[in-house]
Order: sequence, then C-alpha cells, then structure tokens
Amino acid sequence: MSKTIRLTTAQALIKFLNAQYVSVDGTETPFVDGVFHIFGHGNVLGIGQALAEEPGHLRNFQGKNEQGMAHAAIAFAKQNLCKKIYAVTASSGPGSANMLVAAATAFANNIPVLFLPADTFASRQPDPVLQQMEHEHSHALTTNDAFRAVTRYWDRVQRPEQLMSALIRAFEVLTNPATTGPVAISIPQDTEAEAYDYPEEFFNKRVHYLDRRPATEREIEAAAALIKESKRPVIIIGDGAKYSEAGPALEQWSLQCHIPLVSTHSGKSTITNEFVNDLGGLGVHGTSAGNKAVQAADLIIGVGTKYDDFTTSSKTIFNFEQTKFINININRSQTYKMDALQMVADPKQAIEQLTPKLTGYKTAFGDEIATLKQEWLKERERLAVTQFNRQSFTPEIAGHYTQERMNEYAEALGTELTQTEVFIKLNDLADDDAIVVGSAGSLPGDMQRLWNVKVPNTYHLEYGYSCMGYEIAGSVGVKLAAPDQEVYALLGDGSFLMLHTELVTALQYRQKINIVLFDNSGFGCINNLQMAHGCDNFGTEFRDSDGQIMNIDYAAIGTAYGAKSYEVHTMRQFEAAVLDAKQQNVSTLIHVKVLPKTMSADCEGSWWNVGVSAVSKREEVEQAYAAKQEKRKSARKY
Repeated sequence: MSKTIRLTTAQALIKFLNAQYVSVDGTETPFVDGVFHIFGHGNVLGIGQALAEEPGHLRNFQGKNEQGMAHAAIAFAKQNLCKKIYAVTASSGPGSANMLVAAATAFANNIPVLFLPADTFASRQPDPVLQQMEHEHSHALTTNDAFRAVTRYWDRVQRPEQLMSALIRAFEVLTNPATTGPVAISIPQDTEAEAYDYPEEFFNKRVHYLDRRPATEREIEAAAALIKESKRPVIIIGDGAKYSEAGPALEQWSLQCHIPLVSTHSGKSTITNEFVNDLGGLGVHGTSAGNKAVQAADLIIGVGTKYDDFTTSSKTIFNFEQTKFINININRSQTYKMDALQMVADPKQAIEQLTPKLTGYKTAFGDEIATLKQEWLKERERLAVTQFNRQSFTPEIAGHYTQERMNEYAEALGTELTQTEVFIKLNDLADDDAIVVGSAGSLPGDMQRLWNVKVPNTYHLEYGYSCMGYEIAGSVGVKLAAPDQEVYALLGDGSFLMLHTELVTALQYRQKINIVLFDNSGFGCINNLQMAHGCDNFGTEFRDSDGQIMNIDYAAIGTAYGAKSYEVHTMRQFEAAVLDAKQQNVSTLIHVKVLPKTMSADCEGSWWNVGVSAVSKREEVEQAYAAKQEKRKSARKY
C-alpha cells in the first residue's frame, strides 16, 4: 500500500504545483513560477494559509485588481513562449467573477493560465453565503460556472480526493501546445480546508514533455510540390511560429528560396524587421509592403496563424482566384482554414524538414521585395517628422476634424505633438532589447506598422482579444519574465482609465516598468471607426458637460502612487523623459499629450468588415453601408 501524507486540499494543490516541470528540446525547467492572489473569504484561509506555510519555490504577488493580476499572468506566459505559467486566485463571488475577462483574453490568445476561483460551500450548510447567487432552477450553479465558456478545461473540486484527477487533466491541457489555454479549477471554501490522506507519489516530480511533432512525409512532399509550382509565395508568420522558436529556420528558408515574410500581430518579433526579406505586417494594420506582396501572391504559407479578420482584412486581402494555401500548425483545426493543404506539425520542425526539399527553387520576386521594403521605409520616415501646423494641417486620419477642431485640441491639451512622431522617436530612443507591450486602441496599428523590432521576442501585443487595460498589468508580467530588459507599456488614455492599478504592484515589488501614455482626450480609435462610416462623433471624445475638452493630469496619478512621472508637451521634453526614465530604478509614467487623428492610417489592402447600419437618416451612413456591401462581394464566404 502506498504511503500517504495528510494535507488539506489547498495544501495538496500548492505541493502539486511545485512538482510540475516541462522539458523542451532537452531543457527541463519548473512550469509554475508562482501565484498572483487577492485574498478574501473563500481563499484566504485555504489557499492563503497553504501559500503562507509551504510555498516551495512559488513566488507570490499580491494583485490590486483581479482582472489586472490575471493579465499579468497571461503576459508572463506569453513572454515565456508558453513554457512557464502563473496561477491566479481570487475570493468567491465578485473577486472570481472579475477574472472572467482575463480568462477570455487568455482563451482568445491560447495562453496557459491556471485560474483558481474560490467558490461557495460544498456542504451548503450556511447557504446562501455572502456574495452567493441563488438560482431557483439549480442550487449547484455559482458564479464560477461562467468560467466554462472562457476556459479550455473547467472543473469543480467538491471533495479533497477529486483534486488529483482534476489537476492531472488540467496540466495535460496547460502543457499541450495544440490545445493550451486557460484552465479553471473551482474549489469551494470548505473543501479547500478539508484534510485527506493523499498518496505520496501524487506529489512526485512530473515532467511534461513538449515534444516537437514532425510533419509526415506525405505532408512534406505535397507542400514542396505546391511551392515549386508557385512563382510568388508569401509566408505569414503567426504566434505559433514564435512559440515554436522558428525564427532562424524561417530566415534560412526565406533566404534560400527568396520568399518574403509578413507577420501577424502576435507573430511579429519572431524575426527582426532588419531581416532583408521582412515586409512587416499584413491586413488591417499591415504595411504597404506587406499588403502589396500578399495581394500579388499565388501561394500563402501560413505558419502558426489562425487567420483572424485583422490578418486577412476580413478575408478580402487575398486573390482567391489565383491563390492557394498551405497551413503549418500544431493545432489540426487551424490547418483546415482557407481550404489549405494541411501540415499538422510543430512549425520549426516542419520548416526544417521542408527546406531541404526546396533546394534550387527560387521565387519570381527578384528585386521587388527590396523595392517594396524601401517604399515602406520611406513612408515611415515621413511619419517620423510629420508636424502639426495651426494654419493648415491635414492629419493622417483625414476628413473627420476641421482645422478649427484640431486647433481646439492643440489649445486645450497644450500640445502640437503628433502620435506618429512621438511613437517613432520612442522606437529610436529605446534600447534595442527593450520590450514593448500593447493591446488596444490606435496604438496596435502604429505598433504593427511602425515599430522596428531589432531583437527577437521584444514585441508583445495582445490582439487576440484586444483587451483595454491589459497594457500596464501585462507589463508587470513581462518584467517578471524578462527582469534584465526595459519594458514599455504603450497605451492611450482610454486604456489607462480602464485599468492601471497594477502599477502599484510593480512599485510594491520593485518590478520596474515604463508607462508611455498617449493622451488625446478620448477613445480615438473608435472615434476614427465611427466617423469613417458616416457617423458624427458621439460618446468617444472626453468632454465635460459644458462641451469642453478634458485635460487630465495623469502624471499626477503616477506621482501619487510613487512612480517617477513626466508630463510631456514638446518633443524636447519627450526625449528628455525617455532618456531619464532609463536611468531610474523605480517605475515611470511618461504622460504625452498628442493630437487626435495623428496616428498612422490604413494602407492599401486594409479593410475591416464592421456592422454598418443598413438604415439611417444620415446619407453618409447609407453610403458607408453601400460601400461595405460592395466590398463584401470580393470577400471569401468561409
């Protein structure tokens, strides 16, 4: 009979987390780095007690907002290429419910996070307890059932012995590259504290092997034949390529066959922008170079991409009359998209198998790759020096605001800075290995088009869910993953107002992050979308009840928390702030006043299918609807 050890459910959970390891290419490392927590009734006397007494190697961080700390956990795993994770625990009721948005963010991005939401009582003796919802049709239904829709695996542990099978299943999902994502194990608070005699072997060291799945010979031969038949193939780099660490293999393949490379939001920084055949992003936020290459392609090779609507311009950017597809992905369901030739394999492994089969093959692009790249670099140079003029100025997002309104913003915010000149200047001043973190608003467009990556894996954009408020919290997770690199959270004032309190966590634990806040006094991205489709501004500018533009001192908030803060109205002030921030040991907040409508604009091939009203009193809206219907004729239907 096996030996046993008497532990509470919560103590057994923490002991198990300490024993989980992953092995990648022969290197073995602990899988769970630590736990983010906000304690309340439901977890403080169970998981809290277990962490306080026997944390093992797990690092523990007190979050300030449940959604925020879970975003930090997501970012940590993403920056570690899904090879390390954090667990997150919150109290029952609203504390756990507040993690739902983060769980959805992790799900949309296929990022492993272990959610440990506290639950009501398994015994039901004190029901209804504080913060419990009562459903007349089912007493078993609690807040935590909502996690079922936003996790890859969900379980409720109502008896101590159930923990064992729940954790085994959970870690199979968390460590499976093909199905990874968030896992939620809901534990009622009385169950957390109950004791059980657990078998000692349950806590033995477990190594989860992330073996590279090779492509079959059939897949390799079919793909090689299709590539050799093509004249203008283009490779799309998705996040699956980044997590597979396929950058060097992609570069070798591209150079050997002279194939241009374009990247999705999450695939960017798999290679650097300095690579000779890199043409930047594609789709809605694509560069002119990337979009033109893709539009002219006769073969698209998707490497680890899920083909979301921003990548495909809502399925309009490809010439479906001539273009064929090959999809390389560890997830079989993703390879079926676009009726592609399917290669179900680890991207790095598949590329290394495929490249030797293409010896002697060259595309017909010739000098065109270099020409397209140079054209885009010239446009980027223009955007770097675009300056406001109070007499006559045409912003990048043209036709929305009059000169008078632009002058009104310049006067109210005390600035003449354009977003693109500030953004590119930051790119010039930041260290080559600095990591930029973004998620929502207009900045992802600037990041995808304008940020030049000089070191791999230094571009961190959450765009699977584009969750406002991810940026600052995510930067904390990135800093934990890359403690020796500068980390910049790039966000607008809209995202800052949504969620910024994990700045306090960064200060509390001396995890230095740099917040660069682009303040144009409004939800600028959505204002652009609104006005581009015939609507007038409504509910997207930050104006007071008298109609005056709000001028908020966000730098003062950073100072009040204890950060080193800078208020910026001129380029000289911005340069000084960025350089001084590098010298600081404490987190910084650079509050930059910028003018609206001065972010980078869409390039050729960019189109996004959005819900334009079919009926309106405004002629401009009806025209926008008609234009949308016409554009949809060229879109692939599935």
